[in-house]
This record gives sequence, structure tokens and C-alpha cells, in this order.
Amino acid sequence: MTAIDPASTNSPPASGLDRISTDERRIRRAGIALQLGAIIMFSLLDTTGKWLNLHVPLLMMVWFRYFSATLLALAMVNPFRHGNVFRSKRPGIQFARAVLLVASTIFNFLALQKLQLAEAVSIGFSLPLIVALMAGPLLGEWVGPRRLIAIVVGFMGVLVVTRPGANFQPAMLWSFSATLCYATYAILTRMIAAQDSWRTTTLYSAMSGLLLTPMLPGVWVWPESWFVWMLLFVIGVFGGLGHWLLILAHQRAPAAILAPFVYTQIVWMTALGWIVFHDAPGPWTLVGGAIVIASGLYLWARERAVRGE
Repeated sequence: MTAIDPASTNSPPASGLDRISTDERRIRRAGIALQLGAIIMFSLLDTTGKWLNLHVPLLMMVWFRYFSATLLALAMVNPFRHGNVFRSKRPGIQFARAVLLVASTIFNFLALQKLQLAEAVSIGFSLPLIVALMAGPLLGEWVGPRRLIAIVVGFMGVLVVTRPGANFQPAMLWSFSATLCYATYAILTRMIAAQDSWRTTTLYSAMSGLLLTPMLPGVWVWPESWFVWMLLFVIGVFGGLGHWLLILAHQRAPAAILAPFVYTQIVWMTALGWIVFHDAPGPWTLVGGAIVIASGLYLWARERAVRGE
């Protein structure tokens, strides 16, 4: 964009505040676009994982998901330029994060063997509710009575989706376990954010799945086609690129601005489930998902109100 000198126009010069506000809005819009791009990547990751479940062993798929993500992270972080990038001030927390992230991925792919994409993402939307509950004892960020009610309502939405005793599937427990592991992973990430650089944390996250390397010979099956080979590498690119886009988004916009756009994932997951697997979500999934989304949006609005944003 070419700068225009205010003195060359008949209109009054713009104030510094106006110029900053305009630039900030533009940067925030870029952050939102990056957030939406990350959500698309994560939706493609789950779709690819659900398809690969039919063609390769689960642990092999999880290993490839992190192997290719590691290659992508090494290319982006460039450890040769940042020599101390592998050094962590809290290696114990980084190791715990790695284990939780791998466990979350395994549980999620186990769930996707049986659940529709829309069902899995609806249960996954309970993530901010779980994080809000865990933030009190672990981070000292206690929720007030209104937000506690919103959390209870959100979990009622999860019950609408799972419907224990009616249409309950054991795979839904895998999905909830994945969400619980990822919530704990998110809390630990916040705990370590001020101590390790984003480069160090990104590398530890990407390399976490390599913990499965000793198990790889016991589960290895040669992929049946070049297309399966391609997806095994692409699935990690979806994950690594998604996390990278998230980092870029949070560098450009506050988390409170980006948070509501997470719920657009239900659109992508429903569409991909219908296109790839011909799965149409049932009414209970849509109703329960809407309840979970509404409670999450209320938590976001209350968080902004408490912080005076």
C-alpha cells in the first residue's frame, strides 16, 4: 500500500491514533484469516486420519503424522541458526507435554475409527470448558459462578451428543479422553510459555510422536499404494502447518479475538464427513454441538468482560 501525504489532500490529516487503529484492524483481520487456515488444516488432518485408519495400523499412522511434522518444524525453526533451540528450562514439563500430545492423537484416531467427524469435533469442543476448570487448581485462574454454570451447560451439550444409554458408543470415551489429554497439554503449554521460546516448544511438540519409534517395527505394514504413502506424509504436514498458522495468528491478534472462530471447525468437519465418508450428522449431534458452542462463546465473552476488553 502506498502512503499518502495528508498535506496533499483537502481532507484533515489523520491522527496517529486513527492510523494505528486502522493498522491494528488490518493485522487482526490477518490473524483471523490465519486462524481459519489453521482450522482447515486440523479438519483435513482428522479427515485424513479417519481414512488412513482403514489402510494402515494406528500407531504407524501416528508415527508418520509426527515424523513429517518434525521435518516441517526443523525446516521452519532452522536449528542450525538457533543453536540452543533444543535446550529447555523445564525439560520435565516438555516431556509431559509430548506424552500427552501423543496420547491425545492416539485417542482421537481411535475415536475416529467409529465416530463421524461431526460427532468427534462436537465432543472436542468441550476443550475450553475443561481448560477453564483445570486452570483453577493448576494456574490459579479460578472461574466465577457464571462461568461455572456455562461449563455445566457445555457438558450437558456433550451429553446430548453422546446420549449415554441411548446411542452411546465406547468410541466417544476415546474422544473425550483425547480432549482431556489435550486440555492438560494446553495447560502445561501455558505454564512453560514464559520460560521456553516458541521455537523450542514447537520442536518438542512436533517430535513428540517419535517416542513411538521403538514400537514401529512391531506394527509396520507396507502401504498398499502410492496414495497411502502420500497421505502418510501429508497428514503430518496438515498438523505441522496448522500449528504454525496458529502461532502466526496469535502473533497478530489476541486470543480473545481468535477464540470464537475455532467453532467454525464444525462446518468443515461436517462437510468433509459428508463428502469423503457420506456421513450426515444426526439431529442430536447438531443440537448438542450447538449447546457446547454456545457455552464456549459465553465463556469467551465473560473472559473479555472480566479483563475489561
